[in-house]
Amino acid sequence: MWALFRSSSLLRTLLPLRRAWIGRRGLPRSLVPGPPRRRYRKESLPALEMPVLPVTITEIRQYLRTHGIPFQEGHSCLRAPSPFVESSEGKDQTNTPASFSLFIDKTTGCFLCLTSLAEGSWEDFQASVEGRGDKTREGILLSEGPEAQDSEEIQRIWNRAVPLGELPDPEEAGLARVMFGLTKVTDDTLRRFSVRYLRPTRNLVFPWFSHGGLGLRGLKLLGAEGQGDQVRYVETTIPRPGAFHNLFGLPLITRRDVEVVLTSRELDSLALSQATGLPTLALPRGTVCLPPALLPYLEQFRRIVFWLGDDLRSWEAAKLFARKLNPKRCSLVRPGNQQPHPLEALNRGLNLSRILRTALPAWHKSIVSFRQLREEVLGELSNVEQTAGIRWSRFPDLNRLLKGHRKGELTVFTGPTGSGKTTFISEYALDLCTQGVNTLWGSFEISNVRLARVMLTQFAVGRLEEQLDKYEEWADRFEDLPLFFMTFHGHQNIRSVIDTMQHAVYVYDVCHVVIDNLQFMMGYEQLSTDRIAAQDYIVGAFRKFATDNNCHVTLVIHPRKEDDDKELQTASIFGSAKASQEADNVLILQDRKLVTGPGKRYLQVSKNRFDGDVGVFPLEFNKSSLTFSVPPKSKARLKKIKDDNGLVAKKASGKKGSGSQSSETYSEQN
Repeated sequence: MWALFRSSSLLRTLLPLRRAWIGRRGLPRSLVPGPPRRRYRKESLPALEMPVLPVTITEIRQYLRTHGIPFQEGHSCLRAPSPFVESSEGKDQTNTPASFSLFIDKTTGCFLCLTSLAEGSWEDFQASVEGRGDKTREGILLSEGPEAQDSEEIQRIWNRAVPLGELPDPEEAGLARVMFGLTKVTDDTLRRFSVRYLRPTRNLVFPWFSHGGLGLRGLKLLGAEGQGDQVRYVETTIPRPGAFHNLFGLPLITRRDVEVVLTSRELDSLALSQATGLPTLALPRGTVCLPPALLPYLEQFRRIVFWLGDDLRSWEAAKLFARKLNPKRCSLVRPGNQQPHPLEALNRGLNLSRILRTALPAWHKSIVSFRQLREEVLGELSNVEQTAGIRWSRFPDLNRLLKGHRKGELTVFTGPTGSGKTTFISEYALDLCTQGVNTLWGSFEISNVRLARVMLTQFAVGRLEEQLDKYEEWADRFEDLPLFFMTFHGHQNIRSVIDTMQHAVYVYDVCHVVIDNLQFMMGYEQLSTDRIAAQDYIVGAFRKFATDNNCHVTLVIHPRKEDDDKELQTASIFGSAKASQEADNVLILQDRKLVTGPGKRYLQVSKNRFDGDVGVFPLEFNKSSLTFSVPPKSKARLKKIKDDNGLVAKKASGKKGSGSQSSETYSEQN
């Protein structure tokens, strides 16, 4: 977007003011959203409530029929009369008759009444139905409005913000339009969507209106930061993201609308609405997550088009979200040079209506020829780096071997007892989580408190025991990560674990699950007394889950007992060969003192199904930060490492000017 305006005379005039205009990231002290953020509790800590008792759509239908409750089939929800409103209350905010304003999620059984905003779990609904005779409403959780302190801040910010077209200084208004890419978005469009501009912080303000559009429930503030010739947008929401469930543009939806376009940014919705006149909604958390609580608001639409962005991550998110909304009614706009973000397409003068007509159906009964696959193949060929997955920022050598972290794969990780497997894999997963990869941790060996402490130390890259005054700051930042924990501990049944993982994928859009470790699920399997057969069954279950849910599973498995002087190999993984055969990647944390000095650990990639590159690179443990990614400068590098065949892989000596880590790759033979 920024490159598009570089040649603009307006931009050349305003460019010298850019740094002064951007200012610092945060809000001024008088506009900071409330007191310290500690009062909020992250939705994932404590983690997913266990055990998760899944309910099937058949059980839901049978219960409703048994109690004489009429219902209508929807795309992702069942609609039924609401026991929480009187018929005199009229219609809800989507103009649904109040008598059928209750929506029950077909997957989880959770319900939402769009008239009274009562919501809760399936158990809550059952309790309310069975206690309805004595006028009780047991278990019902009324959707909470903003806290009093938040409400004051929301109203104060909203009152200080003004429509962009009413700014007294034309130069300031022009610069704001350039920085946010709104040069072709009219004041009328901004006014229809109630978008305002906050002058003290130079932020666009997008409102979240409560039931009926009569009051403010929250705000999203969008700031712009200059980075060279690029602009990076910074979002701040009140309340915090986990409780911010605003479908931007919902007050403009009418009962007659049967088609809608979903975008990942409010700016894109503005561009689409202006260029096409179609109903558009912006997802509150972009491509990160589609909360199930929003599904009832999308039930009225017969066709939903996803236009989330111009990269592969947006494409993957669109396919994932379509599964929640019933793929048969969903279409996806494929990212490409001629199909960028809607706002960029508007600024480039592209025909947005024509792009929407090229949207591909998200569902087809079967693949009958290469014709249905050719666009997918072209997408991978033209986006090689994105196809390789998310790259690690802390482990550059791992990028050179695995190329990236990809959805739908199974990674098996092993290493000797006491070598630091959990410590390494926690940093490995934390690296991805900080880049927006929604992560679910299943730690069966150590408690979640200890694991969170290790990860927080790694996140802060230093021990917080020695600087407790900074704990709140780091804890607030850590709390914002899309990180969730299972509360299982000790031996568990594989079926319960898989059910929990599926729940996390549906509710939190988790795309990376870490299981530490497989041996803790062995004792519950009653297939036979053969532990090898039990392990094969468990590995197969995780493999199937990864493929069916397009979710990456990292599975920690202990190795066989080996002599201390022998290095581990792929065959050293406990059990049969099924684990290594099913895995897309096999990582081995070697812990053997090959040369004198402190460097005795290294990571070996012994299988890489993506492109076959395998190899090894040294690791050095930093005790103060509990990390393997930041080696102390004073320590010597590991010079030689032997592979499984006894060959010596030469390493860089760590001379001045060399990289922080070195690796040796070689092509997999089989």
